Amino acid sequence: MPGTPTGLIPILATPFTDAGALDVPSLRSLVEFELASGADGLAVFGMASEGFALTAGERDVILREVRTVAGPDVPIVAGVNATSTVGALEQVRAAAGADQVMVLPPYLVKPAPGQVADFFGEVAERGGTPVMIQDAPGVTGTAIDVSTVAELAGVHGITSIKVEAPPTPPKIAALKDTGLAVLGGQNAQALIEEYDNGSAGTMPACEFTDLLRPILDGLAAGRRAEARAAFTRILPLIHIGVRPGQAWAVHKEVLRRRGVIASAAVRLPARRLDPVTAKALNEILDELALPAWQGGQR
Repeated sequence: MPGTPTGLIPILATPFTDAGALDVPSLRSLVEFELASGADGLAVFGMASEGFALTAGERDVILREVRTVAGPDVPIVAGVNATSTVGALEQVRAAAGADQVMVLPPYLVKPAPGQVADFFGEVAERGGTPVMIQDAPGVTGTAIDVSTVAELAGVHGITSIKVEAPPTPPKIAALKDTGLAVLGGQNAQALIEEYDNGSAGTMPACEFTDLLRPILDGLAAGRRAEARAAFTRILPLIHIGVRPGQAWAVHKEVLRRRGVIASAAVRLPARRLDPVTAKALNEILDELALPAWQGGQR
């Protein structure tokens, strides 16, 4: 079994047909694209996956198909976004084929002080799969402070944390000595600073994995100026990929334009691209001239 997932771990979009059904051939094509692009692992059911709009049956199919294409040696992280401990445990157990579960804290009813630690401790103890804490207060409204993370670092079964509490670099620096693997999120907006401050990986959206791989490799090899220039070049694409309400449509439109998936369809409450965002994205893609995926869809 793979160890704690680190490195470049894109959050897979969930392809749908124009009619709104799960598009399994496009999903398989997407996994192949990510692996060919140099991903170190793959994540499903995250925010960028429209995990909030998937049925339990679809989650089963997605995890099975991703594992089939990726094989046994590629770490897979499965998002858990339930609003209670019992719901989270149900999702964790259903994702038993994953190597790690990325767990959001409760968010519909805000947990009282101390309940965040109780929640993650129980999920780790009873779930049976190693836990990655997802620290995303912008989504959940639930802050997870450094002292709580330090407490949870001593809980058996909690192995990592994805930091999406901006600004991410200072928090990553504050957490790097907890013993947990610390990964960055926020669509890699602060990628280089996060690595400078102790990040062990990044978990962005999945449409530009082939562009991030050489940046990370350049940093590791000491080619900092080259890596910074390449990162600066793709920042407009990164930033438009976090546009509220339309981020999912942005990810999918880029993948569609690159020939990775067949449709950019999203599910409510995600929204289609409005004319302003579509124009901006078109200009960004025209400037970047991203290569098409030669693998194509099955």
